[in-house]
Amino acid sequence: MTYSSPDVATPRRIKEMRPAEIADAISRDARLIVPVGTCEQHGPHLPLGTDTLIVEHLADDLSAEFGILRAPTIEYGVNVDTERTFAGNASVRKKTLHRMLNDLIATWETTGIREFILLTAHEHDPHQEALATVVTTSARVRVVDIFAVDVHGFLEGQSEPMHGDVVDTSLVLHVAPALVRMDLAEDYMMSRDALRRYRRGWLRIPSDSSGSIGRPTLATAAKGAAIYAHIREKVRARVFLTPGE
Repeated sequence: MTYSSPDVATPRRIKEMRPAEIADAISRDARLIVPVGTCEQHGPHLPLGTDTLIVEHLADDLSAEFGILRAPTIEYGVNVDTERTFAGNASVRKKTLHRMLNDLIATWETTGIREFILLTAHEHDPHQEALATVVTTSARVRVVDIFAVDVHGFLEGQSEPMHGDVVDTSLVLHVAPALVRMDLAEDYMMSRDALRRYRRGWLRIPSDSSGSIGRPTLATAAKGAAIYAHIREKVRARVFLTPGE
C-alpha cells in the first residue's frame, strides 16, 4: 500500500505510513483525526468496543475522503460507573485521558500538525471534559462528539440516544454486523432526569440493567446505515468542509 498520492481513496493511517509520507501529507493538509473510543459494556448483545468501532469506521471514511491523516485509535476512555461489574471493562480517569492526549498532541504538534480533530462516540461528561480541555501551543483542537448530531428522526421507542440502545446497536449492525447478537438484546428504560444524571457521572448504571439503556431490540442494519450516513454528512459539513480558523 502506498500513500504517495493524495488521490488514493484509502484511509491515511499514520501507523501504516513512513515519516516521509507523513511529512508530505502534512504539507498538503496539516490536520489529524484522532479517534477516541472506549472499552465498555453496551449490553449483552454488543462488543465492548462498540464506541471504538463506530468512531474508527467514521475516521477511516473521512480520512479517505479528504486525504487527512488519521492517528492510531485511543482505545480507552472514561467509562460510566456501574453498580455491578462487567467482564473486560477497562476505564481511565478523566485526568489520565486528558494528560495522555496532551502528551500525544504536543508531540504531533512539533511535527507540523496545525489542527486536531478528536472524534468520539461517548456522551459521558467526564470523558468529554478530558477532550475539551486539551491544551496546545498554537494548533486548533476540535472535539467532535458524533452523538451531538440530531438523530431524533431515526428513533423509535425512546426520545434520545442512550447507551447500547437502538442507535448504538443499529450502527454496529451497519459497521460490524458479525459482532452483534440481537437474540441477547434487552430493553431497559430510564427517566429523562435519571439519564441526565447518568451522563454527568452522578448515577451508576443500575444493577438490574444488562448494561444497556434504551431499546436495542428495535435496531436494524438498515436503520444503522441511515443513521451513519446522516452523522457522516453532518460531521463532514460542519468540520471537514469548514476552513480552520
